[in-house]
Formats: sequence, structure tokens, C-alpha cells
Amino acid sequence: MTTTVAKAEEGTASPYALSHLDSLESEAVHIFREVAGEFENPVILFSGGKDSIVMLHLALKAFAPAPVPFSLLHVDTGHNFPEVLEYRDRVVAAHGLRLHVASVQDYIDRGALRERPDGTRNPLQTLPLTEKIQSEKFDAVFGGGRRDEEKARAKERVFSLRDEFSQWDPRRQRPELWNLYNGRHAPGEHVRVFPLSNWTELDVWQYIAREGIELPQIYFAHDREVFRRGGMWLTAGEWGGPKDGETVEKRLVRYRTVGDMSCTGAVDSDALTLDDVIAEIAASRLTERGATRADDKMSEAAMEDRKREGYF
Repeated sequence: MTTTVAKAEEGTASPYALSHLDSLESEAVHIFREVAGEFENPVILFSGGKDSIVMLHLALKAFAPAPVPFSLLHVDTGHNFPEVLEYRDRVVAAHGLRLHVASVQDYIDRGALRERPDGTRNPLQTLPLTEKIQSEKFDAVFGGGRRDEEKARAKERVFSLRDEFSQWDPRRQRPELWNLYNGRHAPGEHVRVFPLSNWTELDVWQYIAREGIELPQIYFAHDREVFRRGGMWLTAGEWGGPKDGETVEKRLVRYRTVGDMSCTGAVDSDALTLDDVIAEIAASRLTERGATRADDKMSEAAMEDRKREGYF
């Protein structure tokens, strides 16, 4: 006993102390289990992007060896990267999961939504998302948002109450002292849940490396035909790019975040391995969304405005 106390006084770490990644993992697993115990019909937003991949990995860990007790939901803009959609379908099949798909193209075809002049469909995801939540009666929706990504996400709680119109009111946020989460909601309302809130982009990549999680190859350096617009390298496609005067060229690039092709920019990179990516992220001074997402540059409050309307 004396020896143990002496070591503690000297500042020696306890052999039972969790590492930084273990602590983040433990918190996320606790959140998944808390939702399973509090809600009747949760769903995980799964796009095939790195954050949703890590989120699904954590859900699998939280309930192993039992199956994940939630289905998955993807809002398909129709302009998603083919590599990511292929990965999404393969993972769903491998784990025997149920996938709901809300299609932006379906809403455009029936006249419920209109194409934007700039061709981007990311802002058009809100209506398909909110109507799918209502029609399936999902009462908790897991999202992969992190506080380090963007200032609107930085002030949102882990359990984020949405009203009957799926809208977010920052003034209705609840305190979460001592990691106690309040999931109470009125009929028609639901709660958005963010298990990765306290993670950073670097944490996500280090966890991916530690756990050996497979990712779409789009996250690593590869040759791609791109063109310059708004300070970003965008992929040419049927969504409307490039325009006159925009020159397509082949470059060695990778993606830090994955969304709609029309607003997700690639970054010049020679990072071919996880270690390369981690070193690159550690040296970066720009957030992934700040560097590569045109939809967040529409205005200073672009993300918060969309969240108020029901966006992720």
C-alpha cells in the first residue's frame, strides 16, 4: 500500500488509467448504450465517410457479440463519390445491417426540390432527411459531427433536441454535467446524438490506425482529374463542373472529408498510408471543413442556419 501511494505521489500514472483514445472510445460506447436504453427507434447516419465508419465501428464494439440494435440511414444526394457508395453497400452487407436511403434525386424528380444554380445538392439534404425521420418514427439519430469541425457544431450538445419540424434551437440545449444525458422529448420531437463530439480529426485518424479500420481509398493519395474553383480542387462530374474557363488537370490528391462531389474539395497530398495521413493532419492548421467544404463558405453562419432547419 505504501509503495503504491508513494508512486502516485511521484506522478507515476496508474496502471488502470485509460489512454486518451481509450477514454474517447469508452465515452462513445457509453453514449451508444445509453441511447439503446432510453429510446425506442434509434438510427445511425451512415454515409461511408470516415466519421460514420468510426461511429459504426464503435456501435459494433458497444454491443458485441450481439448485433447492432439500430438500422442505418444515408441521405443520397445523387452526386456521391462512387468509391464511397461501393464501400457503404459492402459494409452494410458484411454486417447484415438494414440501410434506409433517402434520395435527393427522388425529391427533385417529383418537384419537391429544385436544383440549385451552383449545382450543389448538400443544402437539399434537409427535406429528405427530416421526412425520413418522421416517416420511420426515429426518435434518436446518431451523427458523426465533431466540435472541432465548425463553430456551430462546437456549441451543440451530445444529446441535441430537435422539435417536431426537426429544427434546432440553441436556446433549448440542456446541461450535460458529469456526462448525464437527458433524452426526454415530446411526441414528434427527436434527439440528434453525437458520440464523436469530443474527438478531433487527429483522434479519428489515430483511432482508425489503432483499430485497423478499413476506409475507402479516396482518403489516401491518388491521381484524379480535378479543376480549380473557389480555392478548392473539385472533381468533374454530371453535377455541372467544370464551367467555361475551368481547366481540368490530373493531380495527386486525397480527400479529408467526403460529401457531395459538387462541394467537397480534394487537397494536394502524397499521403499513401495511415501514418502519412496522421503526420499530415498533425501539421495542418486548417480544419477539414474549413479547407475542403464549399457549402460551409456560403456565409459565416451557413452551418448554423442549416442546422436550425434540420440539417445534420
